[in-house]
This record gives sequence, C-alpha cells and structure tokens, in this order.
Amino acid sequence: MKKNTAYIYDESYFWHDTGSGALFVPSGGFVEPDRYVESPESKRRVKNLMDRCGITNKLEVITPRSATREEIEYYHTSEYVDKIKKLSDSGGGDAGDSATPFGRGSYEIAMLSAGGGIAAVDAVMEEKVRNAYVMNRPAGHHAEADCGRGFCIFNNAVITAEYAKRKYGLERILILDWDVHHGNGTETAFYNDPSVLFISIHQEYNFPTDRGFVNHIGEGEGKGFNINIPLPTGTSNEGYLYAFEKVILPVADQFKPELIIVSAGQDPNIYDPLSSMMVTSEGFRKMAEMTKEIAEKHCNGKMVALHEGGYSTAYVPFCTLVILEAMSELDSGVEDPFNVFFTDMVPIKRLMEHQKSVVHDVIENLKPYWGF
Repeated sequence: MKKNTAYIYDESYFWHDTGSGALFVPSGGFVEPDRYVESPESKRRVKNLMDRCGITNKLEVITPRSATREEIEYYHTSEYVDKIKKLSDSGGGDAGDSATPFGRGSYEIAMLSAGGGIAAVDAVMEEKVRNAYVMNRPAGHHAEADCGRGFCIFNNAVITAEYAKRKYGLERILILDWDVHHGNGTETAFYNDPSVLFISIHQEYNFPTDRGFVNHIGEGEGKGFNINIPLPTGTSNEGYLYAFEKVILPVADQFKPELIIVSAGQDPNIYDPLSSMMVTSEGFRKMAEMTKEIAEKHCNGKMVALHEGGYSTAYVPFCTLVILEAMSELDSGVEDPFNVFFTDMVPIKRLMEHQKSVVHDVIENLKPYWGF
C-alpha cells in the first residue's frame, strides 16, 4: 500500500559534531563548557518519539544520498566548498561567522544533509509519496553562497529548490520558512528570481538582526516575490495563524506553486531557549495543515519539509510529531504532555494589535504585486 509521507534521515545526521559551547557561543574564558543548543539531542529525540509511538513504520522511510559537488555549487562558491572540505579533513573549524562550528567529517555529513532534500524532491515528483519530511542536520537556511552562518553550512532549501527546477523543469516553487530566525541565505539566493516565492515568518530583530524587514520584497524581476513577516516577541498560535490567513494563503493561491518547500524550524515553540515566541504543538499542527492544503489545491500534494532549528530538546519532538501527523494524516495517539501548562494561555491584547499591525504593513508593501 502506497504511503502518503516519506521520512528521510540518516544516522550520520546525528554525528555532526558542533563541539563544546554554551547556547550559541564557544566555551572558554568565563563560559563554562556545555554543549551548543544545536546538538544532536533534539533531532535524535524526534526519531526516538516516532519509534516509540509506532509512526515510523507507517511512513516511507528513505535513506538519502549525498549531494554531488555540482549540486552544492548550484548556490555555493567553489572556494567556499573547498574551505569546508579542507577544514573538515583537518579536524574541523568554523564555517564563517564564529557561530557555525563543525568537526572532522562534517563536510560529508553536510553533503548528505543537502542530499536529503534532493531525495525528497525525487520521491514527491516521481509520486512515490505525496509529501516528505527530511530530518536535515546540519540545517541550512542561514548559509550564504560563500559563508556559513547560524549553525548552517550548506543551504539545503536553496539546493533542493534549484535541483527541482533543473531536473523537473519547475517554474513556480514556494519556499515557506517558519523557523523563528530569518532565512537570510535563502532570501539572498532568490531575491531577484520570480520563479521562487520566498516567505519568511519569523521573530523580528532576532537573527540576523539586520535582515527580514517588511520592506525587503525582492529586486528586479523578483520584486514582490520575497515576503517577510517579522512578528513581535510573544506572538502565539493566534498571531501566526492570522499571518497565514491574511498573507500566506491568498498569495499562495495567486502564485499557484508546483512544489512547496518548508524550512521547518520548530524554534518558535514556547520553550525554546533562542526565541521569545509562544507557539505550541497545536500551532505547528495547524501551520502544517494549512500548508498541506495549499499543496493539495495547487500541486497534487507535493510538499517537502526540511528540518531547520528547534532547540528545546524536551519539546521539539512533540512539535515535529504533529507536523508529521498533519502531513501523513496519521494519528500517533500521542498527546502533548506539556499542554496542561498552557491550556489557558491567551495572547496579550497589546501584542495581538502589534501582530495585526505588522501583517497590515506586509499587505500594504505587497499590494502592487498581489491582489488583496
């Protein structure tokens, strides 16, 4: 029986070594050694929860292949790829911004991470499954063509989209980035490209602090095809879904994507140490359901989700599980054990008015390009 959803991962993803640090800075001096927030733990615990509740066996599990050097260079410069290879072979280093450490062998793992998105595109375009979730690690959306940033080495979303365009001749790809941090690398790649509609919904002034503003809407032929929705600190489920209903859904309906790629960072979650948002597992479920509805309406369900951030090791597994439930239309039988603590949570009125104001500003900037 054909399964709806593929789950793509490799044990190597969990072996990408970010070394010793604390939160997002290296240890040393007065920073006592700990582990970086970007560690294997939250991702491995996703897989553990999936196995424990039995949903893994109900998905089409696919082992990824490594991306080729040519595929990586769809976006990244040859000099940058050489740098990562040389550092990886010699024991490790940093990909460029002093916050993207990696150890020996991470070059090969990053190639495999990019290859996960490629394997997902093949699976959905060849209709082996309707959609796919990739447990990418290292993540990708911050990586620029010649520089790694924010724990990202190669930009998985950009490479995945370029592969889909080149192999399958796609002319309209929607990349939706709901990671709490702005997808700066993905934005850079397609800022002048009308064939890719990039939408980033993120916490304002988080990371990078100088990117992701409402008036950053693309340039040249790509003007209007780059959409930033920078939501204020404290935005809850209601604020995210408001942005979906007022901006993302109507624009997607006009764009009519042939494929949807989601940069699925579960770091807007209420317990994340690198954000101040208040999204619960139910919020992620609804965002995934609404995205899946766009895919079903316009591209026969073709949707690829790439795992990005998410740093609460306890809570990310439950947020990711409900996304998989929404995509696969399966019921794992797992209830969010943390929801007892926020069942009465309501958005602060002042914050909700700020959220609406931001969304209104987004719409005003886009009116010359999209019908509202």
